[in-house]
Amino acid sequence: MRGIGVLVNVAAIMVGAGVGLLFGRLISERFKSIAFIAIGLSTMILGASMSIGGLTSLGSSDLGKYSSLVFVGSLVLGSLVGEAMRIERRLEWLGEKLQSAATRMPILGPGKSAEPSEKGHTLVEGFVASSLLFGVGAMAILGSIQDGLGDPSLLYLKASLDGMASIALATTLGAGVALSAVPILLLQGGIALGAASLEPLMTPAVLDAIKATGGSLIFVIGLDLAGIKRFPIGNMLPAVFVAAFLAGWLG
Repeated sequence: MRGIGVLVNVAAIMVGAGVGLLFGRLISERFKSIAFIAIGLSTMILGASMSIGGLTSLGSSDLGKYSSLVFVGSLVLGSLVGEAMRIERRLEWLGEKLQSAATRMPILGPGKSAEPSEKGHTLVEGFVASSLLFGVGAMAILGSIQDGLGDPSLLYLKASLDGMASIALATTLGAGVALSAVPILLLQGGIALGAASLEPLMTPAVLDAIKATGGSLIFVIGLDLAGIKRFPIGNMLPAVFVAAFLAGWLG
């Protein structure tokens, strides 16, 4: 069944977030804090590894000496495009709309979703951070393409990773983690539906460019999760698509 991987991925995020919301209160703040730092660190390492691996492969591809230009150019141009489009603010707006609806849900209770936790995170921040974490990267894009072509194996792997991460994220970021399933469904579902037409464009150079740029964005998300530094990562999201375009054009 085409698209089953996307549905499993979305379900894993929602179930994991539900487990985190139900049992997170049983975990003391100091354990939550160290777990969150560990998630941020592991996200940084995975992102750096993905980015370096993709950049290395891109350098040995047909692009050769243009690999660094594609990498840097895609990050700069993509960030400028995202800033002009105000993607981060639009994500926050969507999160606020979902937050307004969520406050009427009995499981959350009035006010719980809108008030910052002890770590200062609101439902909107949880929604934005987890949406970007689960939706950015080569695994999300490539996995969705493969799922649309009838092979959900990569998204099954992503679902297991996202499910475990959403448990820990929900204990600190709250219900916004579960609401991130909405944009993930739209993003990955849209890619899966268009997979048949996209397949001829997914050359090795394009995939390596997506991997290199997406990995760098995942690294930046790790900085935020670990409490080191927050970047407007939503506005940088178009860099992934700019990288794919440049790699396909120059390659």
